[in-house]
Amino acid sequence: MVIDGKQGVARVFEGIPVKLCQFHQMKTVTKYLTRKPKTQAGWELRQITLTLARTTEVEFTIKLKAWHVHWETFLSERTPCFHCKPNRWPYTHRKLRAAYRSLKTNLPFLFTYQKYPELNIPNTTNCLDGMFSQIKNRLAVHRGLRQDRRYKIIREILGGKEGN
Repeated sequence: MVIDGKQGVARVFEGIPVKLCQFHQMKTVTKYLTRKPKTQAGWELRQITLTLARTTEVEFTIKLKAWHVHWETFLSERTPCFHCKPNRWPYTHRKLRAAYRSLKTNLPFLFTYQKYPELNIPNTTNCLDGMFSQIKNRLAVHRGLRQDRRYKIIREILGGKEGN
């Protein structure tokens, strides 16, 4: 199953290979860094992210770890916050840290299509985006449902088996 970042969908279908859409991951990183990052670290992380569709999990992981090791001190910088709570020193490069954390957290799901070549899993959700809209619209009609009933509706829409 290819998802666009909605982690709840992955939990509904436990035991099925889940792939996070590389396009949506790129959009998440762009949201934090912009298309023209102001720092060298941001520019380098964006360049690494742009290689997602043309690389393997091993290569990407090596590049990401090397980037983190190189910029670890920069990422650890803190700035005093005078209008915040006393003695609070938030990270200076919060958005850069968020972009890296997103990549690191989602890494196990970005290359699922390479682990299961026999399943012909696409690397984006282009063919599924319409289905997610249908699910959202149908769930919106039933506001206030308990979580287990929401899962049952999603399973029914996608043709899955009725679960617990």
